[in-house]
Amino acid sequence: MADSSDSVSIDMETISLGGKEYLVKTRFGSVSVVVFGDQDKPALVTYPDLALNHISCFQGLFFCPEASSILLHNFCIYHISPPGHELGAAPIGSDDLIPSVDDLADQIVEVLNFFGLGAVMCMGVTAGAYILTLFAMKYRQRVLGLILVSPLCRPPSWTEWLLNKVMSNLLYFYGMCGMVKELLLKRYFSKEVRGSVVVPESDIVQACRRLLDERQSINVCRFLEAMNGRPDLSEGLRKLHCRSLIFVGENSPFHSEALHMTSKLDRRYSALVEVQACGSMVTEEQPHAMLIPIEYFLMGYGLYRPTLSISPRSPLSPSCISPELLSPESMGLKLKPIKTRISL
Repeated sequence: MADSSDSVSIDMETISLGGKEYLVKTRFGSVSVVVFGDQDKPALVTYPDLALNHISCFQGLFFCPEASSILLHNFCIYHISPPGHELGAAPIGSDDLIPSVDDLADQIVEVLNFFGLGAVMCMGVTAGAYILTLFAMKYRQRVLGLILVSPLCRPPSWTEWLLNKVMSNLLYFYGMCGMVKELLLKRYFSKEVRGSVVVPESDIVQACRRLLDERQSINVCRFLEAMNGRPDLSEGLRKLHCRSLIFVGENSPFHSEALHMTSKLDRRYSALVEVQACGSMVTEEQPHAMLIPIEYFLMGYGLYRPTLSISPRSPLSPSCISPELLSPESMGLKLKPIKTRISL
């Protein structure tokens, strides 16, 4: 834990679904960090997508028993929320400067310094994946590896830029209205779980819709504006030598972005998993599809799931491991670009 001489400090500690929440002051404003697990273990830092926090973006993955057995057994989890995205957040003052994506990446290193953390594992979803990738490029010594879900690395296309501007205006004038929620849900989830006239929307979409109601629209707007002005990271990706595991939903609006990013990364240090019948937020829509690739990814670091903690019928049981994952690969990973579908 950081001492009193550090530039950041705790304002608040609360219990949040079993984790402890810290509100950490940084040069770019306060940021909420919810910590789960033993702080003597290696650190896994998460960063969610636009308008989400750890509850709405990572709960499906971390509440999955097999994922807990891998991740919580090996790591202490530090869930960082974008400014003003935590539960119960107040509106950020309109006079405060809107942080750039560089500011948000710099904010992460201040959080790590506060907790006395060295090099960390990182997991981010879409906008959060971009922020963590930028962080890894700026502070290479502070990142052990990247687990990125439907990531971005290029500036917004004209279509995305225009859509983001429409959302910004709607948020500013009407708040978190029905139209904004529909646009965000299309960003996160595949059509299969969003439902139709005949098929009702799934429980995860309904839960996400309710959680979006709790977001302060001005705070979401600020993160959206930062992401709409993001620079291109493509040329720097080849120099990124930490190991990277990329997941992308086949039906994600950012599917081509993830493929582009994979093509720019050094293939000796990266692997891609495409998930069929899934949108951007694989962590919520098909978290089981992430389990085996994450297990093999962590083996490259000498990290393993606890023995005898998984039932023989689990997708992590050796008898259930797809032969595709057993092909020789570099970087200690037994992964190659594959498509996987988990029957629900």
